[in-house]
Amino acid sequence: MFRFQPLLTLLIAGLLLWGVAAPAIAQKLSPDIEAFIEDMVQRHQFERERLRRMFSQIRARPAVIRAISAPITARPWYEFRSRYVDTARIAGGVRFWEQNAPALARARTEFGVPEEIIVATIGIETLYGRNTGSFGVLEALATLAFHYPPRAELFRGELEEYLLLAREAGFNALGRRGSYAGAMGIPQFLPSSYRRFAVDFNGDGKRDLWSTAADAVGSIANYYKSFGWRAGEPIVVPAEIGETDVEAVIAAGLKPQLKVAELQQQGITPLAPVAEDAEAALFMVESNQGPQYWLGLNNFYVITCYNRSVNYALAVYELARELRAQMKPGR
Repeated sequence: MFRFQPLLTLLIAGLLLWGVAAPAIAQKLSPDIEAFIEDMVQRHQFERERLRRMFSQIRARPAVIRAISAPITARPWYEFRSRYVDTARIAGGVRFWEQNAPALARARTEFGVPEEIIVATIGIETLYGRNTGSFGVLEALATLAFHYPPRAELFRGELEEYLLLAREAGFNALGRRGSYAGAMGIPQFLPSSYRRFAVDFNGDGKRDLWSTAADAVGSIANYYKSFGWRAGEPIVVPAEIGETDVEAVIAAGLKPQLKVAELQQQGITPLAPVAEDAEAALFMVESNQGPQYWLGLNNFYVITCYNRSVNYALAVYELARELRAQMKPGR
């Protein structure tokens, strides 16, 4: 999460100036873009003039900077949960599960990731494929790569990955739409994740995350497995801290490093059964009743690899739990 209000004002002002020229009219490209193009030519054998024509057709988007500077995941947990773990999303998840049951069952067998976690991830990301984003992917990535200094290096890498993906898959890089951060398709993979983790799960010879639910299901399961998902293990456990000062424990981060027994010795009490030798991390969210504490285990940390937000990962867990409760055995 980044909050640079003075910097944000300057960035948006600059973007508005950069976007004055109509996209259809060839414009002089900035030195940064020219250097990026030259790098793509030298390292990946792209056609220089073709890339110049492509970049001359896009403009910077101030809305992209505004969105990434104030992500919805930064809201208090109780606000985030009410938006993402609701009756509509639960009902939609049950329908998606029923419609894609064979692919989900096979993903659980091959990757060890439960159906409900896969479905909940898709539900949180795109409302089961209904909302995959309205920003031009190339335009969004270029805006962040060349006009958002806090994360420019990351997004230049994603821009590179996107152009490589477009060439490999044979689609027009100007024609795809996604999130303000350039995330794409049903599972909202960034270009680097698309290239590394997308799988052809329906066997049609294509890795299609835009319109093929089976490929999205298999790709999410492959992603989680690649980041260390452990089949059959718990995800989170509610905890009580009593009078313990837990600031230092929380500040240690979400990667599990202490055994549950060690946390208990510090006065942190799990409120559900969990192995004492399991490694965990303590985190806190804001509920309507005040601070709420949880122990995040390995699989919770894996979910945060999909989106580096406690709210996001906890919403996936809670939506998944609701979905599992709705699904009757054998349904």
